[in-house]
Amino acid sequence: MIDLHTHSTFSDGSLTPEALVDLAALVGLKAIALTDHDGMRGIARFMAACRTAGVHGIPGVEISVDCKSGTLHMLGYFSPDQEPGLESALMRIRQGREDRNQVILEKLNHQGFKITWQDVLGCAGEDVVGRPHFARALIEKGYFKKKDDVFDRLLGKGKPAYVDRFRLNAEESIAMIRSAGGVAVLAHPLTVGLHRKGMRVLLTDLVAKGLQGIEAYYPEHDASQTRNWLTLATEFNLLVTGGSDFHGAMNPDLRLGSGFCNLAVPDEVADRLYERFGIH
Repeated sequence: MIDLHTHSTFSDGSLTPEALVDLAALVGLKAIALTDHDGMRGIARFMAACRTAGVHGIPGVEISVDCKSGTLHMLGYFSPDQEPGLESALMRIRQGREDRNQVILEKLNHQGFKITWQDVLGCAGEDVVGRPHFARALIEKGYFKKKDDVFDRLLGKGKPAYVDRFRLNAEESIAMIRSAGGVAVLAHPLTVGLHRKGMRVLLTDLVAKGLQGIEAYYPEHDASQTRNWLTLATEFNLLVTGGSDFHGAMNPDLRLGSGFCNLAVPDEVADRLYERFGIH
């Protein structure tokens, strides 16, 4: 069992890199990738923990990409022996997130929700503050009971406290990953919000820009959708990946390695990724 899409306290996960690896070993994962949002500051600790626990670790990152339809994220995977120099490039993205966060706080206060920046920081981890941390702060203050309710009313796209932020476009994100020696993979393609014909058009464009893979195995993909992504992966000669998108307490129903108990990423998915890096 493997899981190539997870988050730690260095973005919007609730577990430290070490605790994430300990859990991976406990549930029997053979390989795990850490793919925190817009940053790789937890990778060194993650890889050290993987070596100690005897779990194969894969350094990664998840980059938010500018997209007109739905939500588009790009996963970047790197060789375990690699030290990708992406931090300076990712700094601009994180700065955009920080600027956006201050405006979100102002909007929430203006609408009568009495939370402070310290409240939000107290719900965050060690690095990137995102909308889920605002949601948790509002829940802890007693304004809401569930994260989904916060997003449906306030923080989702088009809602009163939603604020857009700086993002790279698809070509820039792919180029950034590949120039650092990584493999660029389209994350959770279902969230792009395109039907089969539109997805073919998008994939044609992304492959021309250097896309190398697609996340076919994902908790929110049913069996039919997974088969569809696998078919498109074959059609476009794309590497297949998969993972739970585990965040820990941020989404307690989602389990590491198994998602909503419906996920089983084949071990050969990691094998193919290793082969791409020349590791056998």
